[in-house]
Amino acid sequence: MDFSSDNARDYTPFAKRLADLARAETLPRFRAGGPVINKAGAGYDPVTDADREAERAQRAAINAEHPEHGIMGEEFGAERQDAPWRWVLDPVDGTRAFVCGAISWTSLIALEHLKRPVIGVIDQPFSDERWVGAAGVSTYYHKGEAALCRTSGVQHLDEARLSTTDPRMGEIFNQSQATAYEAVQAKVRLVRYSLDAYAYGLLASGHFDLVIEAGLQRHDFAALQPVVEGAGGVFTDWDGSRVSEDKGGRVLAAASPALHQEAMAILAAHL
Repeated sequence: MDFSSDNARDYTPFAKRLADLARAETLPRFRAGGPVINKAGAGYDPVTDADREAERAQRAAINAEHPEHGIMGEEFGAERQDAPWRWVLDPVDGTRAFVCGAISWTSLIALEHLKRPVIGVIDQPFSDERWVGAAGVSTYYHKGEAALCRTSGVQHLDEARLSTTDPRMGEIFNQSQATAYEAVQAKVRLVRYSLDAYAYGLLASGHFDLVIEAGLQRHDFAALQPVVEGAGGVFTDWDGSRVSEDKGGRVLAAASPALHQEAMAILAAHL
């Protein structure tokens, strides 16, 4: 079955319910001082009970209501990974922010059809903000009110507001990527760091114009594309192709095609 607006009507309410289930687990644990485990062999990659319990709740709901659908989650891996429809879950994107009490963490939910994201949810429980992209439209929800999202439409780098999670070489960027990123950063009007997936919601709402990142996994980026594109933005790899882990999870998200082309040209010249 191909994806259609009927599928959006069928599955978008369920995607929102998955976000609600994550909220029920994450919000009571936020700023509550719970245990933090470093799951990295080297470096620091924190995980909390909020991540794990939220994903457990989401998986249980999917298996109960859509047992034919696949699941890919950050904490517990893949189920039925060859299924045409697959839910991609990241219950706490930005765990570093979560453990520091900052509100830039989000819960990410995507529905893929044939491994292409068709529904995306970016949810920030503490501020009660939610972006939902489906069927070519993005909607922003805040405290019971809904509004259609549109990017700023900014055309040129010298007018652009840019975000990346961490610009330091060796964090999300390797040496050549850091050099390429810095060349773009030197051209923009304003830069902010450490917003993780929250920056893409702000881009969809017209508050940022450009997000450049690398090193993202599928659970990090699958939900972002429908939100950005549904608001009129562009979401690709640094070379303009589809975002993929095979290319290092590089993302170039822009408020307009013209801005995207300008940033992409500079990145290409430095790689």
